[in-house]
Parts: sequence; C-alpha cells; structure tokens
Amino acid sequence: MIKVGILGASGYMGGEALRILNEHPEVDVVWATSRSGQPLDYFHRNFYGSGLKLVSPEEITPVDAIFFAIPTGTPMKMAEELLDQGTKLIDLGADFRLKNRTDWERVYKRQHASWSVVEEAIYGIPELHREEIKQARVIANPGCYSSAAILGLAPLIKANLIDTQKIIVDGLSGTTGAGAEVDVTTHHPEIGNNLIPYNVVDHRHTYEMEQELGQISREPVTVHFTSTYVPITRGILAICHCFPTQHLLRSDILDIYKGFYEGEQFVKVFDTPQDPKASWQYRPYPWVAAVSGTNYCHIGLDIDETRNRLVVFSVLDSIGKGGAHAGVQNLNLMFGLDENTGLERLGLHPY
Repeated sequence: MIKVGILGASGYMGGEALRILNEHPEVDVVWATSRSGQPLDYFHRNFYGSGLKLVSPEEITPVDAIFFAIPTGTPMKMAEELLDQGTKLIDLGADFRLKNRTDWERVYKRQHASWSVVEEAIYGIPELHREEIKQARVIANPGCYSSAAILGLAPLIKANLIDTQKIIVDGLSGTTGAGAEVDVTTHHPEIGNNLIPYNVVDHRHTYEMEQELGQISREPVTVHFTSTYVPITRGILAICHCFPTQHLLRSDILDIYKGFYEGEQFVKVFDTPQDPKASWQYRPYPWVAAVSGTNYCHIGLDIDETRNRLVVFSVLDSIGKGGAHAGVQNLNLMFGLDENTGLERLGLHPY
C-alpha cells in the first residue's frame, strides 16, 4: 500500500482528494490535515460517519507521497525538506507550475522560495508528459482552466493547423473553483441567475496554457483567455476559438483528435454526427454535467467554413480531471500502478 498524506483537507480540492484516495485500492491515507480543530464532517458532510479524522499539520508522520491542497506559497517552503525524506509531492496548487520565474513572481506577487524544485517538477498532464511523470518526484498539477484548454488545443497545435498567435479561450467555471471561503461573487443570491466575469485579462492560467502549448509548437503561442463564473458547482467549459491555416472539414479534424488521443482512457472525443434535420444542434457537443465527479475530459468541435473559424469545446470537472482526480492519475504513474486505478467511475446522470 502507498502511504499518502493530504495537507489541507478542509477545502474543496483537499476534500475531493481525500474522497478519491479513500476509495483507492492501493492507497492508505495515513493522515489529512486542518488547522481548524473541527471534525472532518464540519467541512465535508459527505464524510459523516466515515470514521476519518483530521489532524493538525504538526502531527504529520512520514509517508510515501503528499498531496498539497494548501494556499499558494506554502508548499514551496516545505518541499525540499520533504523531498530529502524521500517523499514524493503532488501540488494541487500553483507553486511549481510555471517555468519562467519572472512570470511566476509577477503573477503571484511574491518571491519564490525554492526554484530548484520548480526546475525538477513535471507539469501533471499525463496525456502529454506520461513518461516524465513516471520518473518524477514532484508533480505540478495543472490549473483547471489550463487543463481544459490545453487538452482541447493540443492536437491542433501538434498538427500545425492553426494560427498560434490568434487563439481565443472563453473559460466558464463552476463556483468550486473559487474555493470554500465565503465571497460575494460565489454567494448564492449573487451568482444564482447570473454570470460573473473576473480576471478577464492576464489571468494566471493563461501562462500555463502558453507554456504547455508552446512546448508542443516549439514556438511561442499566444492565448487570449477570459474567465467567467457561472451558477453551477463543479465544472469547466473551455470554448476555444482558433483560425485554421488550411482548408479543413469537421470530419478531418475529428480524425486528428481521435488519432492524438487514441488509447487515452480519460479523454473522450465527441464524434457524434450532426443531424441535418435538426433545427438546432447540440448532440455533437460535450456537456459539463456528464463529467462531474470524474477524471474524464470530453472534447467536441465544429468549424465555420464560411468564416474560417474552428471552435473546440473542452469540458471537465474543476476538482476532478482539473484537480484532485488528475493528481491521483499522476500518483498512479509515479508508483508504477495502472494509471486508471481508482478513477474509472463515470459521471452521474442526471447530475
């Protein structure tokens, strides 16, 4: 059994990591922490009667792997000591994601305390970095918007089919992404029946998208990204607008996507044909609710041949494939397990 600890289990991401790891057949969750002194079901009622307990961070003991679900800036202060103890690290936050130190320190408004850990960290999208993840000691789990956009755009970038300076991504997020702290924008009377744009330019996840897509392109990539909270709990919809550099049919692009993700368990390409008799089309495109509570990303697309615009829809659960579930997929790879272990649950319908 892999002995695992979760630093910061009172928030949504840490609670989801605990839920999934507690069901994992090859994992023993040795401890999960909170500084509050409150019981686990005070934060997560789904654990009522489970017998699981939270402990203070001062009570932690050595384990094989630690999931960081704590505020940005804290993992970097702990990482080197934990690595020296032989512990593998999966950071569900942002401390180790960006490889450009100047960008990181400007975006996160602080000095980085352990850049050597960033230099060895692997960006945790298995579909792009599987072999590196298998050898890694440190995983920088991607941001939720970043995961959706990168998975949605990677096949086009790899095939050199679009103008990489004119990529537009509209990100729609459920309120789980804002965390468990009370805020007016996620207060039900404010977000209900409403849409709330935020950080509409220079969003921090833009840098992850440009970094990872640029590595695929081998040239700089520009992503114009805008984010909006919508009145759902879990989920990300990334609507990616791009402009082909050659004439393409929808069937051609679907073939490219299916080839790129051939054999991938957790990325599903929607190839449902359009119904020429339908007055409005919706079946060819993925729905956020279908992936809620799972490690799946569903991708659909269409092309406007009249205006030469390609639109890609990428959906995932913001704390699932966009967070804790992807972290568990990375854990499986790091410890030589079948990467599907503990992750094959399908979404609920209706959700």
